[in-house]
Amino acid sequence: MKFSLPYLLLLPLAIILVLLPTVLSSYSISLITQALIFVLFAMSLDLLVGSLGLPSLGHAAFFGVGAYTAALISLKVTMNFWICLIAGIFSGLIASAIFGLLAIRAGGSSFLMITLALGQVLWGVAYKWRSFTGGDDGLTGIAFPSFGVPWALNRDSYYYIVLIIVSLMCVFLAIIVSSPFGLTLKGIRDSELRMKALGYNVVLYKYSCFILAAAFASVSGVLFVFYNRFVGPSDLGIVLSAKGLLMVILGGVGTLWGPAFGAMVITLMENIFSAVMDRWIMLLGIIYVLVILFFPRGVIGTIKEKARGN
Repeated sequence: MKFSLPYLLLLPLAIILVLLPTVLSSYSISLITQALIFVLFAMSLDLLVGSLGLPSLGHAAFFGVGAYTAALISLKVTMNFWICLIAGIFSGLIASAIFGLLAIRAGGSSFLMITLALGQVLWGVAYKWRSFTGGDDGLTGIAFPSFGVPWALNRDSYYYIVLIIVSLMCVFLAIIVSSPFGLTLKGIRDSELRMKALGYNVVLYKYSCFILAAAFASVSGVLFVFYNRFVGPSDLGIVLSAKGLLMVILGGVGTLWGPAFGAMVITLMENIFSAVMDRWIMLLGIIYVLVILFFPRGVIGTIKEKARGN
């Protein structure tokens, strides 16, 4: 049985990730925890961009919906993590089901603009509805959640919670992409007319993919809100959506593991450079231009293409 290089690297990578807290500082583990959360966010976006060829500038809306829901449940109802997680996923599913009805029949730049507009609608709601969302001040005072275990958990041990959940979600995403459903999505991406002629319900497949991608993004939002202990309008705004798209492009659209690489790089670079410079957003633009010039298929995508050529 033949395995590709990314899959052969998974076992040693998993061992390294498990052992990291024993050799790194709490600050370093905190950064890696954040990077892992955005790995899931980027891979969820790649399900939409890579499998269907539909770039979205509103994907952060579902990240933010999941985060806000978990925060509100934690502050007003219960601190049980699993209830917050289920509620966050459910809210993301509802939001994506509504947005999908409006966006999914479009394609290309039209889909990009529609998702941008819909995402900004949610941003406006979060910004203006101060009594519910805290407005531009966001929601603060979010305590560390309860996991229903007899021993106390802290920020360092939360790393393992994130690692386990993100790993499971990545496995699910890999299964979806390689399943008949995922292959059908790629067929729709390559030739929508041909798939229609073969009898596939193209709109239903695209709608299902849109909702699935949003559900995974909502999980990352729930994980992030308990990591950050705060949620604000920026967590569902265009900057985060653009950052997610850059993660996908940097790693390689449609490679699945490429966006994971892109998320790690962008998250770590953001934390390093934002400490020494104010215009981090400008640096994102420079990175985007350099990637397009030198890695048109992303870093991982370009490496895979050259490997096939050799």
